[in-house]
Amino acid sequence: MRGFSFGALGVALVIALVGSVVGLWAGFAKTDGGEVAVVRNGGWFDDNRIRQVIQPASGLTWVGMWSKVHRYPAQQRYYTMTADPERGGRPGIDLARSPSGDGVEMGIEATMYFTLNLDAQVLRTFDDKYGTRQFRYGKDDLLYAWDGVDGWNAFFDGAVRPVIDNALRFQLSTVTCAELVSSCALVQFGANGTVPASTPTVAAAGAQNNANISKIEAALNETLAKDIERNLGGPFLQNIRFNLVRVTLPGPVQEAVTKAQAAFAAVSEAQARVAQAQAEAEANKKRQEGYNACPACAQIDMIKALPPGVTTYAPGSGVAVGQ
Repeated sequence: MRGFSFGALGVALVIALVGSVVGLWAGFAKTDGGEVAVVRNGGWFDDNRIRQVIQPASGLTWVGMWSKVHRYPAQQRYYTMTADPERGGRPGIDLARSPSGDGVEMGIEATMYFTLNLDAQVLRTFDDKYGTRQFRYGKDDLLYAWDGVDGWNAFFDGAVRPVIDNALRFQLSTVTCAELVSSCALVQFGANGTVPASTPTVAAAGAQNNANISKIEAALNETLAKDIERNLGGPFLQNIRFNLVRVTLPGPVQEAVTKAQAAFAAVSEAQARVAQAQAEAEANKKRQEGYNACPACAQIDMIKALPPGVTTYAPGSGVAVGQ
């Protein structure tokens, strides 16, 4: 019985020793050049409050036994909305969609660049507000903002993306579809294919579209940072720059535009054939007037028009002309 007690005590001491060694080893942490860390107490008898903030590219730092280290990106980040499923901030195809002023749903491809505010006090507040809750990534996964790239994207998609969508919705409501995509005018002029005289040329329309897109981009860069700070509850993101890459039309509208373009091309081709026929008729008329004034000229032209190899031309009335 006594031997059993000493054996059990020995096992307990070994377990305690191993646990202490592991705890001591895990009590040190350091950050890479592209990350910042917020450390929270996590020992058996500790609270869960923030213990310290470790700035990027730190040396080995004592963070306490069993503490939790929340690592966030410290370098410039970007969030992309695109039709390319390999590049977007969300899984799969991710276009920001919002209606124009005349009710056409537009697709927006854009990228937002930003950096996380590395001020220690700001980071503490950020971790309290957003590092202690999970965000949905995809359909089922729930991740923390410090759970790697996917975790950060889940946070951004849940907390910041709605602010971007709202800002885009407001800006797009100030312009019409044709002011952003010139081909949109093709389906708005009606099935008769008539175009108002005031409609700019293709080159001018393209220039106007680019100018309007640039205005929206400038307006977003002016207001988006304030909107995000107000909605997140602090200046957590800095150096925000919004780059509006492209505006697209929804599938049904684009199909209508393609059909309208084909119809306009067919009309142009028919108009060209009519113009050619009119020109040929006018030329024939002028030619006939010349022949009426000079009958011999008509005969000369007829002889010139004979195919190679013909040696005798007999127009009738007993007349034959040899070449």
